[in-house]
Formats: sequence, structure tokens, C-alpha cells
Amino acid sequence: MAHIFELVNQLFAQVVPVADFLWDFPTNIDAYANIPILGQLSIAFLLLLGGSLYFTLRFGFVQVKEFKTGIRLLTSKQQAKVGTSQLAAFLVSMGGRVGAGNIVGVTGAVTIGGPGAIFWMWVSAFLGMATSFCEATLAQIFKERKDNEYVGGFTFYIQKIWKNKAWIGAAMCIMYLIYNMLSIPVHTFHVFTAVSSIADEVTGKTTQVTDPLYYVIAIAIIVIIAVITFGGIKSVTKFSDAVVPVMAGLYVLIVLVLIVLNIGKVPGFFAAVFVGAFKPSAIFGGAFGVAMAQGLKRGLLSNEAGMGTATQASSIADANHPCEQGFIQSIGVFVDTIVICSLAGFVVTAGAIWNNPSIDWDVMKANKIGTFLTSVKELVPGDGILDVIVFIIVVVAFGLFAFTTLLCDLTYTEIAANKISKNKKFIYFTRCLGALIFVPLGTLTVLSGLQLDNLWYVSDLINVILIFVNIPTLLVGRKLVTKAYENYKKNPGKRFIASEIGVESDVWTVEAAKESR
Repeated sequence: MAHIFELVNQLFAQVVPVADFLWDFPTNIDAYANIPILGQLSIAFLLLLGGSLYFTLRFGFVQVKEFKTGIRLLTSKQQAKVGTSQLAAFLVSMGGRVGAGNIVGVTGAVTIGGPGAIFWMWVSAFLGMATSFCEATLAQIFKERKDNEYVGGFTFYIQKIWKNKAWIGAAMCIMYLIYNMLSIPVHTFHVFTAVSSIADEVTGKTTQVTDPLYYVIAIAIIVIIAVITFGGIKSVTKFSDAVVPVMAGLYVLIVLVLIVLNIGKVPGFFAAVFVGAFKPSAIFGGAFGVAMAQGLKRGLLSNEAGMGTATQASSIADANHPCEQGFIQSIGVFVDTIVICSLAGFVVTAGAIWNNPSIDWDVMKANKIGTFLTSVKELVPGDGILDVIVFIIVVVAFGLFAFTTLLCDLTYTEIAANKISKNKKFIYFTRCLGALIFVPLGTLTVLSGLQLDNLWYVSDLINVILIFVNIPTLLVGRKLVTKAYENYKKNPGKRFIASEIGVESDVWTVEAAKESR
């Protein structure tokens, strides 16, 4: 089995240089790389960052003006006649956004760029909130009804905006399905990491992949994922409603406890963030551009604003107006990056294990999850039961982050697949492909002691392609979003009618508006 996986890994090795080139271009050209600050940012990230800044200005800082509106919508009593409630759609999106990258990615940003990277992460998140508003609004405008559900997302609005060419929608959908399927083994690995870390902490010994525990974990992951996935979108929303608030709340609570236990380090944390943003420590290379690039990258990749990958969740909500879900998804970016990621940033910065003489920092910083968990232990006073409890809670939250992301990827796959065909047999096939092929594949790679790293590069390649397509699409579609936002402000509380902004829709019709009264 291991030999087969190794052959598969080698097969996809050709993708690695292509993915690296596109993500890094033109920072991989010396003339560009030597430009101060700018030379640290590739075209892909300049597209994300520039688009976010443009949408912030274009929509008049909508992320600030409508923040309270989004909170009001999330906390209001909602009953969905078709699809899901706005809150349920929000929680599904948070299940995908709040993943292992909120811990591993932030740790990597800090260890490479220093605490100052957190400041630039905040900047990218604030601007990205406007991008999320734009793409979520478009997802709602162009959503379609399927029986008692809504489906949509960037594969739908990209086709509509580019002259409704069916091949464009199908091509984007196929790429996205490949991207999601190949991401599954990575998320599966993180679930294993979480459970095995708890076992190691409790037993006091290192768990091996040959131990029975690993096989129990593998079977549990496959069975639970299959049961939820084959229940359809409604089943996933019920799971998200129950688990995501607990998952996020558990993590936030335990880190707040760490903050209270280390209250004296809070001023130093903010000092390190703001000073390091413009004058990084020599420990992290001392380069301003590196801190900025790492922070911007982490923020943009964490909240997915501009990548289009969270828009499937935006489309399934039964909203009164497309802009409403735009306001809500903007808040999702805030919670994901400015709240969840910042907490991870505090743990790593306040832990400051690079100053611990007993730790080989040059070796430790390469192990991101190890760095984070060691930082957690550094912030817990003493070596008693509290140390174990805090560690286990943090690892449980990490495991849930990975699990909900895994489940969300499968759900997004099903929603996107409707762009190709709404046929029940085809949708059932996509569920089988994800839950019964790729999830078991992910568990088998772990049990074989391998990680198909090159499969992840295929996902990286498709990810950068999505950015190159989605951001220009949002720029073209900005006029529709502007019209929709003006329509919302002129007619607060009124059911949206697509024809009023010059769009044809089977969902946002005059008849539907009358029925909603």
C-alpha cells in the first residue's frame, strides 16, 4: 500500500514547480524581488489585497457601516421556507473558515515574520471583509432553487457574469471539485494529529501509527463523515449548528483563560505586534517586508475572502435581500481572522519559546503545531493537572477545526456539483466519491505513515487559479453589487426583485416577493 501511495505522490510531483511558480510570481524574479516590500508580494496576493482595498472604497467601508446590521440579522429569529436560515449558512461557512490553518497557519506566520505579522493579518482581514460582502452578495443574486434547497456560489456567478457561458461554469466546477477532493487527506491528517496528541498527553508515551488507536480513529472518521454527508446539506447544517458554536466557544474560552493567567503579558503582546509590524526582531530575520508579507498572506488565506471558496455557504441561505448575506459573511471574516487567529497569535507571541534556552528554536519552528502546543504549555503555570486540562481542550478544539473543515469541503463539493447537474444520481455519486473514496484515502495515507504532499500542491495550483479568475470576476460584477446595495438602502426590509437591477432570476421574482409577505 505504501508503495502505491508513493507512486501516486511521485506522479503529481510535476505539479510542484508549476504551483510554486504561480504562487510566487514575480517574487521569483530577482529584479522584482529586490524591490523593497513590494518584492515580497506575488501577483496572487496583490490581486487579493488590491481587490480588497478597492471593494472597501467602492462600497464605502460597508464592513464598518453594516457590521451592526449583520449582527442584528444573525441574532434575529429566523425561519427558512426554502434552504437554510441565515444563521445556519453562517455557521456552515465558519465550519469551513475556522480550520487547522487558524492555528498552524498563524503559528507559521509568526515564526517566519515575527509578531508584527499579526498586525498585517488584521489589515488584510479588515479589507477582506468588503471582498467577502461582494462575493457573498453575488452568490445570493445568482443562486438557484433545487427542490426545497438553494444552491449556488462562485461557480454559478462566474458563469453568469462571463456572458453565461456554460463551459466556464463547468470548468470552474470541475477544478473546484478536484481542489476539494485533494484537500481531504490533509484535513484528515490534522484530525489524526489532534486525537493522537491527546492520547500521548494522557498516556505519557508517543502513539505509533501501528497502534490500534489509529485504526479506531480511521473507522470513526469514515463512519461519522459518511453518515452526515449522505444526509445532505440539511444534515450538515444541523451538525454545524450544534458543533461550530461549541468548537469556537471552547477555543476562545480556553485562550481567554490563558490570557487571564498571563494578564501581565498582554501589554507586551500588543507592543510586539505594533513594533514588530514595522521593525521586526532579528530573531525573525529583521525584515519589514517579510513580516508584512506573512501577515497579509495568513489573513487572506485564512478567511478565504476573494478566493470564492466560502460562497457556497452564502448561497444556501433564505435571505430577504442578497446584501443581507453579504453583511453576515463579512462578519465571518472578522470572527475567523481578527478573533480566532488573533488568539493563536497571542499564544505563540506570549509563549515566546524562542527565548527558552532549553528549546532548539531552529528545529522547533519547523514544527508549527508543535510550536503552538509548546507555547500553550509555556503559558500554563506549573506542571499540574491544569496543564493537562488546558492542553487537551486546545487539542480537542484543533481536532474539531480540522473535522468541520473536512465536512465543509464535502458539503461545498455537493453544492458546487449542482452546477454540472442537479440529477440526484450525480449528486449521490459526488457524495460517494468524497465520503467513501477520498476520506478513506486520507486515513490510509496516515496509517501507511505517509502524507501525499504533492496532492496538496495540486490543490495549491487550483487555489491560485481560482484567485486569478474570481477577483477579476468580482471586479466585473461590482456594478451589480453596487446596484443591489443601493436597492437595499432605498428599500430597507423589502424583498429583493432581481429585475430591478437588470438581472434575470427564477428565485428573486415579483411572485416570490408577494409570497414572502
